[in-house]
Amino acid sequence: MSTFLPSLNPWSWFPARKTEGIDIPSVDIHDVESSPDERAKTLKHLLRANHANHAILFNHKRFHNHMPHILGSAYILGAEPDHLKHVYDVEARTLEPWQDPPGEVSRHDWQKYLGDRRYERAFVDFFTDELVRLGYDWKKLVEEYFFQGDQPLISGAFDGLGHPLINLGYAYELSNRSVAIEALAMTTTVWDGWNKYFDDPAYTRPSKRPTTSLVEILERVHDDKRFDATVTVPGPANVDALLGGGGHEETLLEYWNSWTLTDPLAQFRDSQFAATLLFVGTTKPDKTRDYDFFLVHVLTTSHAVRVLLPLIPAAFHLQLVRQWWFFALVTYVTQMRPAFGVRNIKDYDLAGRDWEWVDNMALKSTHGVDAHYVKALRAMKEAAQTWGDDGDDDKCYLRAAVRFAATFEQWTGFG
Repeated sequence: MSTFLPSLNPWSWFPARKTEGIDIPSVDIHDVESSPDERAKTLKHLLRANHANHAILFNHKRFHNHMPHILGSAYILGAEPDHLKHVYDVEARTLEPWQDPPGEVSRHDWQKYLGDRRYERAFVDFFTDELVRLGYDWKKLVEEYFFQGDQPLISGAFDGLGHPLINLGYAYELSNRSVAIEALAMTTTVWDGWNKYFDDPAYTRPSKRPTTSLVEILERVHDDKRFDATVTVPGPANVDALLGGGGHEETLLEYWNSWTLTDPLAQFRDSQFAATLLFVGTTKPDKTRDYDFFLVHVLTTSHAVRVLLPLIPAAFHLQLVRQWWFFALVTYVTQMRPAFGVRNIKDYDLAGRDWEWVDNMALKSTHGVDAHYVKALRAMKEAAQTWGDDGDDDKCYLRAAVRFAATFEQWTGFG
C-alpha cells in the first residue's frame, strides 16, 4: 500500500492548465455499439431505451438517472442479458418520462441556460444536433464542449454530486454516444457555479501548510473545530452554508490548496486509496451495516477520474484531480468529518473471499439492483487492478470491498 509523505515543496500552486499529464493505462473499453455478443447487444438496446424514455433528472429534478451507471457496472462485471433486463426494470420504476422544456437552446445562447433544470430535454436535443454537425463523432462532441471554448464544461462536471463526470466515464468505458450526450446535458443542467474555483486562478494560492499527503490534510480537517457550529447534521444542505454565508470558504480553500502535487501519478494513486478510506474506513465497527450515501460518491467519482485520465487532453489532468479533491473535501465536511482509520480495512478478515466473491455479491445479492452498491464495488476492484492490490500483503482494496459487500444494509448520512 502506498505511503503518505510530507511535502518538501513550499508551494502548492501550479498553472490551472498545466500540460503535464498523469500517465496510466486505459481501462478496458467495451464497444457495445458494434459488438455481436448477446450481452453487449442487450446493453446497447437498454441504454437506447433509457435515452429515449427517461429524463436525466427525476423527483422534482433533484435526483439523477443512474441507469447507465448500474447497467454499465453490471455488464463489465459479467452480468448476463436476463440480469441486465432485470436491473433495467427495477431502476426504471423510479425514473420519469421526459418533459417538454420552456424552449430550445442553440449554439448562440446555450450558456445562457446553464443550471436551469427545466431545459434538460432541450440540452439533450441541442447536443444531439451538434452530434450531427460533427459527423456523429461523439468524442469530437465531448472534446469541443468539455475541453474547448471559453467555458469548458469539465469545470462543472462535479456539480450534482459528480454524476455528470460519472456519466462521462461510462460513456467512454462503453463507447456509447447516448451516454455521452446525457453527460453533456446533465453537466449543463445541474451547473451550480463550482466552476469558478477551477476556472479562476485567483482561487489557487500558495498554502501556509503544504503537504503531499491527503490523509494528513483530512486528519487536520477532522480535528478542525471551526466547522462544528455550522455543520450540526450531515447532508448536502451544508454546502451552501460552507461555501456561502457561513464564512468557511477561505478555510476550505486553504485546505484545498495545501495539497501539493509534486508527483501527480503517485498522489493520484494515493487519492484513490483515500477515497476508499473515506468510504469504508469511516464506518464504525459496531455499525458496519450503515454506509454514508454521500461519501460513496467520493469513491465513484474517483473511479470516473481514473477512467478519464488516459482518454482526455493532458492539459486537464491535474485540474480534474484537483476538482475531485475539492469535491471530496467539501463532501467530507458536509458529512460531519467522521473519524477514519486504515485499521478498519486492514483488520477485516477476508475468510477466503476473493474478487470472484465480490463480483457475485454485486450481481446476485439482494443489493445487486442498487446502483451505488454495485458502482462502489466496481470502483474498488478497478483501483485494485490499476495499482496492484494482488501484490499487496494487506490487500486493502479487496478487504474494503469484501467488508462493504458483506456488511452493507442501508445508506445513511442524509441528516
